[in-house]
Amino acid sequence: LTNKQVFNGFGCTGENISPQLSWKDAPKGTKSFAVTVYDPDAPTGSGWWHWVVFDISKDKCTLPSGFGNSESQDAIQSITDYGKSGFGGACPPQGDKAHKYIFTVHALDVETLGLDKNANAALVGFYLNSHSLAKASLISYYGR
Repeated sequence: LTNKQVFNGFGCTGENISPQLSWKDAPKGTKSFAVTVYDPDAPTGSGWWHWVVFDISKDKCTLPSGFGNSESQDAIQSITDYGKSGFGGACPPQGDKAHKYIFTVHALDVETLGLDKNANAALVGFYLNSHSLAKASLISYYGR
């Protein structure tokens, strides 16, 4: 992660800009995509959801840098553990070990999850796991 993807708040002074992400080779039957970013190392007992995006068209295989900071109508960005929608960058506690940030794209068997931007990450995750045809993850690390 670069300073662009670091949160601005909670003691961090990053730019909080979502990274560009691309994927390919979706399985047959894919009707939509979702992207999540999760930190399992957050000291909460339940990790930390940094980004939850769903109802991405099956014809879209990239999210440009800054997509998570926009009000795009191309997908739904729901509530993260920062308490708001859109991208929330990395901000592990000062002096903690480097945290894992798991970026996952999900290929889904439905065009829409039937949820809105007020859905919390756990609810979205339940629907993602119920409709997942396949998923792929990229892990990045960040500590301060």
